[in-house]
Amino acid sequence: MSKNSLSQGLKAPLFCLPDQNGNEKCLKDLKGKWVVLYFYPRDNTTGCTKEAQDFTSLKDAFEDEGAMILGVSRDSITSHQKFMEKKEIGITLLSDTEIAVHKLYDVWRLKKFMGKESMGTVRTTFLIDPEGNIAEIWDNVKTKDHAQAVLNSLRSTKK
Repeated sequence: MSKNSLSQGLKAPLFCLPDQNGNEKCLKDLKGKWVVLYFYPRDNTTGCTKEAQDFTSLKDAFEDEGAMILGVSRDSITSHQKFMEKKEIGITLLSDTEIAVHKLYDVWRLKKFMGKESMGTVRTTFLIDPEGNIAEIWDNVKTKDHAQAVLNSLRSTKK
């Protein structure tokens, strides 16, 4: 059960954020495409690197299905550029330094780590259909095999 306040079938909240090159990406401009929008805590950490590399390795398969992958974190454009270069990431990364889009998508939540509570990014993925509706949500994602699971879901949802 998802703890996210958004649910399947709802309109995905609209947003515009800068990508790793400083170019603005807006959800409204992607109408007609499937969008894999995934939120991750931080560039250059083990789980986040694995997730980004897995999505990168499947990028062509997602594109064959008419889908674009967008990764979102609180990291800066410069951090994204370094991360992409160092770890050979080939997908689009968006910078949400103000955490406004994190809040829109209800992924900025209270987390517990080693007995301490703090606000942070809950690793979450949204599959958004070509009409801009949320087709599926993966909340509190474990990175192992996640990108493949999203691709499988996209393929079965499109049928």
